[in-house]
Amino acid sequence: MPRPTINDVARAAGVSKGAVSLAFNNRPGVGEETRARILETARELGWTPSPRARALSVSRALAVGLVMARPPETLRADPFFPSFIGGVESELSQHGYALLLQVVPEHDAEHQSYRRLSAEGRVDGVFVTDLFVDDSRPALLAELGLPAVIVGPGLPEAYWPAVGVDDQPGITAAVEHLIELGHRRIGHVAGPSEMVHGTSRREAWANALARAGLPEGPWVESDFSAEAGAAATRQLLDLVDPPSAIVYANDLMAIAGMSVAAARGLDVPGQLSITGFEDTELAAHVQPPLTTVSTDVTGWGRAAARRLLELIDQREATEFPLHPTRLVVRGSTGPAPV
Repeated sequence: MPRPTINDVARAAGVSKGAVSLAFNNRPGVGEETRARILETARELGWTPSPRARALSVSRALAVGLVMARPPETLRADPFFPSFIGGVESELSQHGYALLLQVVPEHDAEHQSYRRLSAEGRVDGVFVTDLFVDDSRPALLAELGLPAVIVGPGLPEAYWPAVGVDDQPGITAAVEHLIELGHRRIGHVAGPSEMVHGTSRREAWANALARAGLPEGPWVESDFSAEAGAAATRQLLDLVDPPSAIVYANDLMAIAGMSVAAARGLDVPGQLSITGFEDTELAAHVQPPLTTVSTDVTGWGRAAARRLLELIDQREATEFPLHPTRLVVRGSTGPAPV
């Protein structure tokens, strides 16, 4: 049997070849009922457009980029990106788009990657992650005319839309939970202060203590890695007056902190309560199970991909509801020691 062609689809659906192209490229010009009929006819015939032909017809790369400036070794330990990329891919695949991933050693190389991707026409838009307080990437992408979506908390006048949820209520809930358990000296292991979400979570911790009339506890700036989280935990536990509870800016550092506590013979949560952030899969299976803030990272990926495709197609933004953060109480938190 010869392979079906776009002409076969058009003939069977009772439309023009151009209408089939508009339907598959999600372009205006055909009604929703007609679009649905075309897509159903194509499915029945087993026809899909050639990616190369489609890219040429719409003058697009049919790819979006994600450039990350970090050591490649950290990717295997960071559970955020596999979940995020899974959400992105689930949305892109429905629209015939591919994800181009690049891992570069430092931020100058990241800027060079954006310039090269734009000059070579290899992507139609990009995702920006790990936003910095004084980040120059949004302005660069605006200069290049490369559509972008910022993942996570954004900044005022950041040129591009941000997709994510407010992380501060989750940290606030963790602090309030510990206060209800009687803790009065609550420490924090923060992310990098130059990153928006590192600063955001530290501010939420400090503000929650201030609202409760408690002094700001000790805190240590870290880099979200397990190794740095363990080192920060040692610093806090070595204090003359160590905290009875520690709020960590992510699960990876929290789990490393639990290991440090166990190595020192400290009972968690009998002598030290610990909370994380992200509710990674491992959080529920460590001993004791980790109290943490749950976030829908896969949903962020889907929403970010949808918004980026809307920017590329110059369409109005559609609503994509995201689940707010919520505190999941498990076994790593308990009453303050007497």
